[in-house]
Amino acid sequence: MTRNGITTEAANASIDRACRMLRLPTIRSTFEQAVHDATKDGLSYPAFLAELLMAECDDRSRRRSERRVKAANFPREKSLRAFDFDANPDIDPAVVHQLATCEWVTKGQPLCLIGDSGTGKSHLLIALGTEAAMNGHRVKYTLATRLVNELVEAADELVLSKTIARYGRVDLLLIDELGYMALDKKGAELLFQVLTEREETNSIAIASNASFSEWTNTFTDPRLCAAIVDRLTFGGNIIETGTTSYRLAHTKADAAATK
Repeated sequence: MTRNGITTEAANASIDRACRMLRLPTIRSTFEQAVHDATKDGLSYPAFLAELLMAECDDRSRRRSERRVKAANFPREKSLRAFDFDANPDIDPAVVHQLATCEWVTKGQPLCLIGDSGTGKSHLLIALGTEAAMNGHRVKYTLATRLVNELVEAADELVLSKTIARYGRVDLLLIDELGYMALDKKGAELLFQVLTEREETNSIAIASNASFSEWTNTFTDPRLCAAIVDRLTFGGNIIETGTTSYRLAHTKADAAATK
């Protein structure tokens, strides 16, 4: 029996009902254990309330981050913690960890990852995109060919402006595997629109297996290619992942570890 005559069971039932109405799932699920711990530790009422509310806030923040990561549509889970910098000495860990602060995303700067296949570009692209999503940014991942196909279909269905606007609303657009195949004139021009008509506060990150001088194989119009390169390099960040096969080195290391 509590001091005001309400039984503990009745009080717990009221708390449960109130948490449901106010949408406080963390407090609802942890309240009884929190009461036990607070009694054991002798917490004051304000300290007890503060701990409950902070737990709810932390859990909401975690769930929001999970939703942003899911909305980014990453093809697989990749993290910076799992990236083996020893497997590719061409990549400077200090540069990558600085990018992980997401200051470049906040400033709307572009990022280009340039290097041969298997050098860790996609891993870094997804990992840095994940960091951005967890830091509160709206992120979208796509393959270059998939994006171009979507744009061409949107143009044919007369919804191109709507599609471009949708990609323009995200804080960070990640485009993987640029340069793996040449684009026809229409596809190149549509991709150019997405890359150049975004707001200045929005960022673009691109992973490509071709150096900038080879982008004319993808964007066959030299002027169009030059405009895209200028847009992505002006004030941007460039990481050259080189020719060392991160994938092969990592596979050999895993094989050696199992012997």
